[in-house]
Amino acid sequence: MKLAVNSEHWLDGVKHVPSPFFDQRPDAQDVSLLVVHNISLPPGEFGGPYIEQLFTGKLNPNEHPYFGVISGFRVSAHCLIRRNGDIIQFVPFDCRAWHAGVSQFAKRDKCNDYSIGIELEGTDTLPYTQAQYATLTELSRVIMTHYPYIDSSRITGHEFIAPGRKTDPGLAFDWHAFKATLRVNG
Repeated sequence: MKLAVNSEHWLDGVKHVPSPFFDQRPDAQDVSLLVVHNISLPPGEFGGPYIEQLFTGKLNPNEHPYFGVISGFRVSAHCLIRRNGDIIQFVPFDCRAWHAGVSQFAKRDKCNDYSIGIELEGTDTLPYTQAQYATLTELSRVIMTHYPYIDSSRITGHEFIAPGRKTDPGLAFDWHAFKATLRVNG
């Protein structure tokens, strides 16, 4: 897959499912952090329409007991990488997706203001797929090229910007291998 960011800050050649849960960044030129997350709905289950439904405000609270807890959440991410490596984009990169919540990176609060959020379909404890790592590597390189304030030192996990509150992408995510591949392929 050859990814590219177009003039509207969307990826060409991937599925677009626009989320209503975004707004304008305080400074559209300040895109300087990439945050890796994980999500599975219902928890620990993969596939299905539920992540898309959550990020678009269409999750039916009656379809699963857990959905009753989260169906009213107004959350999004810029992109989701499915287990097979496919990308779904929800928010253009120049806008503020609502993915990080209360957060801080390098002593700077409000990470949503200046970050891009990438969700991996997964859990903290189950290994991610090679297809996901390959796609995340390519997507990260494209993002770093298009948004030069982001380099490999400014790619982090949700658990590191919201410690004690968030745990993703968790111990299952191989940061060492990902960063090594990012350097080799860069």
